[in-house]
Amino acid sequence: MATAIGIAVTARFNPGNVVLFYPPHRIDLSLNFFVVLEVLLFMLVYALVRTFYATTSMPARVAAYRARKRERDGNKGLRDALKALFEGRFGHAEKAAARAAELPENAGLAALIGARAAHRMREPARRDNWLSTTASDASLKTARLMTVTELLVDDHQPEAALEAVAELNASGTRHIHALQWSMKAHQQAKNWPEVLRLVRSLDKHKALHPALSARLRELAYDALLSDNSHDAESIQRVWATVPAADRIKPYIAAHAATALNARGLHDEARGTVEEALRAEWDDRVVRAYREAAAPAGTPALLAQIENCEQWIKQRPNDAELALTLGSLCLKQKLWGKAQRYLEQALSDASEPRMVRESHLKLAQMHEALGQHDEAAAHFRQCALASIL
Repeated sequence: MATAIGIAVTARFNPGNVVLFYPPHRIDLSLNFFVVLEVLLFMLVYALVRTFYATTSMPARVAAYRARKRERDGNKGLRDALKALFEGRFGHAEKAAARAAELPENAGLAALIGARAAHRMREPARRDNWLSTTASDASLKTARLMTVTELLVDDHQPEAALEAVAELNASGTRHIHALQWSMKAHQQAKNWPEVLRLVRSLDKHKALHPALSARLRELAYDALLSDNSHDAESIQRVWATVPAADRIKPYIAAHAATALNARGLHDEARGTVEEALRAEWDDRVVRAYREAAAPAGTPALLAQIENCEQWIKQRPNDAELALTLGSLCLKQKLWGKAQRYLEQALSDASEPRMVRESHLKLAQMHEALGQHDEAAAHFRQCALASIL
């Protein structure tokens, strides 16, 4: 409104004129009309220039629009693929990953999502095809190798998984998740020394739950010490490699004593058990101590009996210890002590195994003393306990 009033007032009191002379022609215009014509001409020229620019830039604008649309579609496909993967809809995830892979920037990540989806659907050929498309992308090397390791371990292909781990380590990449999957691959391959090394390494980083760490150590040592291919010399070499902190753990000491006893290394088994019992009391270790009994009449057997008598003062109601002491006394032919401790073990026993063994030892003792009726009674009780 202010502009219109200004123009009207200015034009009313503007007596100027413009003369356009081109012989023999002459055109007289008022200044106001000339200004209006100039404005209209400028607008016309501007419209023509804009039209020309819009026409010439149309292909570029169309290409940019298509690129933006492709980017939107690719990003939406990537989001849909992740959502479907987390939802467990693996078929939808793989299809969405295929759409996302049409955008070059998303192709690598989409391939990893598609590989995981195909693996969950038990389609190894499609999984490997997805993974092969990322082999040339250096920026996704670590992600690809970690994915390959995880999927191959899940597919129970430890050798191939370990090859991926070796390639990952060769690139200088070492992190906790890689160590965890490497440990699982070695566990499947039954490479127990390496499993133990990785468990110790992960324990230093507090990357394993203590219960899981203990269970893995137990499995590894059980497999190492229970290997029937070991002779007396090789089992000693294996036991020498066990760290001192692990040697005193009850389950490891019990496995080791059993393995040493099986190869006639009773002195080493007794030393192992005594060291473990000084650190922590455990019935499994006590049972191994009974199995490592020295020959009758030897100083070693007398030392065992003396140790058990000291221990039973501290644990008077320990049935396993009473059974062990009674068995050792029976071997040494200390009949009175043997009967007292075996009957104590029988009265305190809470497991059928201990009841059977107590009756059997008592039967053997009575038979050695010529007390055949008592021996027969204990043999019957042993048989009944076996049936029950």
